[in-house]
Amino acid sequence: MNSKKVLVAGATGYLGQYLVRELKNRGFWVRVLIRKEAQKSKFQDVDDFFIGQITEPNSIKGITKNIDWVFSTIGITRQKDGMTYMDVDYQGNSNLLNDALKNKVEAFQYISAINGEKLRNLKIFEAKERFVDELKDSGINYCVLRPNGFFSDMKDFLNMAKAGRVYLFGDGNLKLNPIHGKDLAKVCIDKMISGIEEETVGGIDIFTQNELAELALKAWQKPVKISHLPDWTRRFTIGLLRTFTSSKTYGPIEFFLTAMAFDNIAKQYGTNRLEDFFNLEVKRMKEK
Repeated sequence: MNSKKVLVAGATGYLGQYLVRELKNRGFWVRVLIRKEAQKSKFQDVDDFFIGQITEPNSIKGITKNIDWVFSTIGITRQKDGMTYMDVDYQGNSNLLNDALKNKVEAFQYISAINGEKLRNLKIFEAKERFVDELKDSGINYCVLRPNGFFSDMKDFLNMAKAGRVYLFGDGNLKLNPIHGKDLAKVCIDKMISGIEEETVGGIDIFTQNELAELALKAWQKPVKISHLPDWTRRFTIGLLRTFTSSKTYGPIEFFLTAMAFDNIAKQYGTNRLEDFFNLEVKRMKEK
């Protein structure tokens, strides 16, 4: 039995659910933050639930009482309910950190994303990195992890491949190593135990974008058809979106299109293969 008591914020998300499971497997005492009572059913053997809204400091007062470690995967991919990245990714995490400081929490882990520190011009990273700065300046023991894309993010390739053709910007030779949530959850806990302050985390396999497209087409048993669009069309699309839509609409697309423009290679971890994930997803999509 592990004597540490931990709080997981963002527990209902893709990574959060794997994190809770892995912490329980390792014998940690786990409290999770949920927004509403109904979300309790998502978890099997959690020790304690705290119901509150991360964006409302009064509703999460005392959430870190008697907690040793905080894991926060709080963040939004798509802005909804009138919430912006600043409201959630920055202010929500800041509210949590303030409570942790009041309750003398030993360590705080935050999940940002790869190259976030270099991409502060993007709405999504402006908020995340502002929180990273605050966390580092707070005096608490911190761990900032910068994962590569999740396997679940790679579904964009699968969705395109379903129609029989994948569109890429440029020559498709840029590389990335996406990671499965299950593998990332293990790394999160290992890094917290070893006291690492900052680390990039990716999956075991490094792919070019062309190879990703091929994998996706193969999963659908389609012939390999990849169209390479000139890179100016990518930049033009970002410009159009910024001009004619709100950050709510363009935020996630801006992030995706910008990330596609350079190599994203993180330290390699894990055992899960993207090919297996794609095959399972296709099976699931066909059954629907």
